[in-house]
Amino acid sequence: MLKFFKIRNGLIQEISKEDENLTTLQKEANWIDAAEPDDDDRLQLKALLRTDLPESDDVEEIEASARCFVDQAGIHVHSLFLNQTEGRHKTSTVACILQQDRLITIRETELADFRLLRMRARRGQIAVDSPAHLLVTLLENKVENHADALEDLHRQLEEVSHLVLEDNESELDVIIEKLARLEDSNGKIRLCLMDTQRNISFLLRHLPNRQDYSETLREVMRDVETLMSHTTFLFDKINFLMDSTQGFINIEQNKIIKIFSIASVVFLPPTLVASIYGMNFKIMPELDLSFGYPAALGLMVFSAFAPYWYFKHRGWL
Repeated sequence: MLKFFKIRNGLIQEISKEDENLTTLQKEANWIDAAEPDDDDRLQLKALLRTDLPESDDVEEIEASARCFVDQAGIHVHSLFLNQTEGRHKTSTVACILQQDRLITIRETELADFRLLRMRARRGQIAVDSPAHLLVTLLENKVENHADALEDLHRQLEEVSHLVLEDNESELDVIIEKLARLEDSNGKIRLCLMDTQRNISFLLRHLPNRQDYSETLREVMRDVETLMSHTTFLFDKINFLMDSTQGFINIEQNKIIKIFSIASVVFLPPTLVASIYGMNFKIMPELDLSFGYPAALGLMVFSAFAPYWYFKHRGWL
């Protein structure tokens, strides 16, 4: 699906497809957003750019030379964005092609960053003066959204921390699953931030010489560095809680093993007594005693109580 936007009076505004024909839209639009483009959309963009569009495999390349480069079509920046689906974070790469009079973004999935940007554009809240300024604004909003995601991650981690350290009734196996999910999300956010660092460094070298763009990009870079430090802090806290949870699980398991060990020791002497008097030998003096049976039972009770009393006295129970 193609969406068209134009800069009017310093604001980015969406152009309705009913207002003009498709050819005019493509020529006049300052931003063309291609979300999950089909074959027809790709053909239209290919004719507009006069070059081949990047395929999914090309967009996902991790080499710096494949993610940020300049060719006859313009300045290419492949940026990694965060996408949350069914409670889990995923990453998706957006191909951004910056030309002198337009910005083209190509992505294979719907992203919250672009939904928010379109919503703010409809409300007249995105002030830009050029497609390059729009690309800088897109990266700036991306970092702000990552900061919000980290704040939400921190809040969830505080809740898990309460379950681990203060709630004695919490299910530790469920907590480990939550911590693993938080660690995965934190790693994906850090990956997006690292990719944004490379994008900004590339743009600082290749954007037109505009001091205001450069200053904004440097501010965004400082924000990224701060957020990277925060992800490191979250990694450390997640690892601490993971180790603590596993330690509590080991303590619970040791308590269970301790109970079984003590039970086996307590019941061993009575079992020995019962085994002795369960033997079928012809000559066994105690068999003729009138009080032999209750004496054997008393001996079994005493032999069971004696180890229990000893363990209790030593503080092992």
